[in-house]
Amino acid sequence: MTSLATELVRSGAPAAPRLLALRLAARELRGGLRGFGTFVACIALGVMAVAGVGSFSRSLSDGLAREGRAILGGDVAFSLVHREIGPEERAFLEARGLVAVSATMRAMARAKSGAALVELKAVDGAYPLYGTLRLEPAGPPAAVLAEKEGAFGAAAESALLARLGLRVGDRIEVGRMSLEIRAAVDGEPDKLASGLGFGPRLLVSLEALRASGLLQPGSLVRWHYKLQLASGAASDRAVQAVAAEARAAFPHAGWEVRTRANASPRLERDIERFMQFLTLVGLTALLVGGVGVANAVRSHLDRKREAIATLKALGASGATVVRVYLVQALALAVFGTGIGLAAGAALPFLVAKAADAVIPLPIAPSLYPLELAIAAGYGILTALAFALWPLGRAHDIPVAALFRDAVAPEPRWPRRRYILAAALAVATLAALAILFAFDRRIAAVFVVGAAAVLAGLQVIALAIMRAAARSPRARSTIVRLAVANIHRPGALTPAVVLSLGLGLALLVTVALIDGNLRRQFAATLPARAPAFYFLDLQQDEAKRFETFIAARAPQATLERVPMLRGRIVAVKGVPAERLRPSSDAAWVLQSDRGLTYADRLPEGSRVVSGEWWPAGYDGPPLVSLERRIAAGLGVAVGDSVTVNVLGRDMTAQIANLRAVDWQSLGINFVLVFSPNAFRGAPHTTIATLTYPDGGDETRELSLIKALAESFPAVTVVRVREALEAVGKLVENLLVAVRSASLLSVLAAILVLGGALGASHRHRVYEAVILKTLGATRGQLLAAYGLEYLLLGLVTAIFGMLMGSLAAWYVVAEIMNLRFVWLPGAALAAASAAVALTVVFGLSGTLTALSQKAAPVLRHR
Repeated sequence: MTSLATELVRSGAPAAPRLLALRLAARELRGGLRGFGTFVACIALGVMAVAGVGSFSRSLSDGLAREGRAILGGDVAFSLVHREIGPEERAFLEARGLVAVSATMRAMARAKSGAALVELKAVDGAYPLYGTLRLEPAGPPAAVLAEKEGAFGAAAESALLARLGLRVGDRIEVGRMSLEIRAAVDGEPDKLASGLGFGPRLLVSLEALRASGLLQPGSLVRWHYKLQLASGAASDRAVQAVAAEARAAFPHAGWEVRTRANASPRLERDIERFMQFLTLVGLTALLVGGVGVANAVRSHLDRKREAIATLKALGASGATVVRVYLVQALALAVFGTGIGLAAGAALPFLVAKAADAVIPLPIAPSLYPLELAIAAGYGILTALAFALWPLGRAHDIPVAALFRDAVAPEPRWPRRRYILAAALAVATLAALAILFAFDRRIAAVFVVGAAAVLAGLQVIALAIMRAAARSPRARSTIVRLAVANIHRPGALTPAVVLSLGLGLALLVTVALIDGNLRRQFAATLPARAPAFYFLDLQQDEAKRFETFIAARAPQATLERVPMLRGRIVAVKGVPAERLRPSSDAAWVLQSDRGLTYADRLPEGSRVVSGEWWPAGYDGPPLVSLERRIAAGLGVAVGDSVTVNVLGRDMTAQIANLRAVDWQSLGINFVLVFSPNAFRGAPHTTIATLTYPDGGDETRELSLIKALAESFPAVTVVRVREALEAVGKLVENLLVAVRSASLLSVLAAILVLGGALGASHRHRVYEAVILKTLGATRGQLLAAYGLEYLLLGLVTAIFGMLMGSLAAWYVVAEIMNLRFVWLPGAALAAASAAVALTVVFGLSGTLTALSQKAAPVLRHR
């Protein structure tokens, strides 16, 4: 008699069915968690993903809020391109607090050993208002950067010292000034607000910058004015009030105003995108874990079939049976949830330590009870939602059917109350997933998509079984056995298709995201890509520059176009701050953009709507707009766009829309104006240099050094080095994507292994019978292998489709990047999933084939 039956007999009558169910469940759980490893692991992984995402998001948000002043460099920051603020604007700021002024631009640093692109930052004596500038050797910034013995001081990042072979005490030249390296920059408090840099930081004083000769009309220099409010008037409300007053008092100033609440919009956008991805990872881990829970409960009930039959034979009601195993399921869910909560709570602390070596994110790790409670609720609800259906089926199955289920399971639905309870749990889980998600729109799409995928996989499983049942009878015994296994009563097909379909979709999703990021951002140059970009080339030096390049690179092609900086302030007469652009076009309104004017259509562009203006056009200003940005802003040919350039507003009519090939890396702009639009406006020239035979390291470095000596004010950006800088960021993003996705993939592998393991008991019995009837081990292995292979190949088609759609959504809709379907990556992921199915299935089959017949038949 089983332990459950013994306990039932000892209890006498069903005096307290709920208490009895608790006692019976507790008695069985004393035997340990054998067979529930997948159940616990799936719940733990899902809860860990949700708790980790929630805790990490909160810790990062708290860190950004706490360090907002230091990241921004003040309570409020005002930024201008090209020009410094006027006396009235300066008086406005100084009347409200302490002002620190800085300027940033790219420049060339020259030393005896060569030249290098640097991110030049010039500061005044008030810098930094918040945070600490860490220098080695330590010293006051003003003293380190001051002019002494005919040379201004400078502090350089270690990367610049290593690149040019410099040490503290050596001298370099930037523009027309000589600088003495007096310290190495070990930590810059407001670096996160600066965005992506293509070169190492070089810190100088404002006096040094003015003496350098780099400040020419049209030079691409950004001026920053950081405002520190008085301690008694630095509340969040006061900060927002100052920003609003500045916008109202100087509506045409053209400055970008940021407060400590949005210290680094670009960083916050990147973090938001990654959090959206993590939301999908957490929800996916929960979904896959739920399938694992269902498989585990179904397998457990199958192993306990004799115990359930005995309980019912001794008078236990169906409700008592359901309570016993529901209590067990909830107890195990609580156990798995506890493990997941502990791991998820620790995640921000681990990420804070690991991320500091890559990018100094202001993470403030702590324990967040609300996020952990939400994750715990997810775990329990997931267990309930996926366990109630198989548990409910056991309520009404009679004793005879329980024994008969071994060879002829009945297609029986649970009672209505169990169906309603499961539906309620699923609905609650979906509602919570949307309500508490970082991005509710993405969560809602995920919930709908998950329901469609699960329903689709069920349909696929039924279609496979029906097709196998109706297939012609094969001559080969191995093929007949494999096909029969696919559609026979109690077949593995539904469990394997569901588990493999989800797992394969995950693998394909991760592979395609990884491949797209690598394809679009890896440092592999397209054919005919420029070797160099030249910035801040003055108009009066353009001819001499062309002669210089022609003499040193006669085989290369030099292309140059005029460039200004401007900010879109209105579209169709509507102010920019009141516009509601699409997510992939919002960036064009957020700061100054590069502008140009041209008589002819730029290379790499083609007109898709409207017409290009005729040569020599001299009418009202016209503009050509990139088509995707136009769609995101909701404008068409004939509408108006107003830009602020050098403090003046200029309105132009959209003459045409262009499709632009950005990946060619040639010179192109979102906004291209007719030549008469900026007649007489001071501007610089941007140029590219393209070699017909590709790049050459020695030749390029030699040209950089010669250019730096002959044109000290011209900034040289080597395309390969710029792409390598982007590549490092992308590689870090790929590591983060893979690490986050690993949780869901691991859950998928666990679920697949659990689904195949659930059939082990049936496989042993089946193998013994077939061996007794004369089947050889080789025949059985071949038949089972063919069965798993057929299931894997058919499911692979659906999994690849679903994974490709998911990858497209993440890349195109969340990351706002161009998605390209990569058949190699998708097929590799599909092959890996099918191989896993066959390997997992045959590994269990080998164990089944090694069983002796007598003990198995005796205990059946």
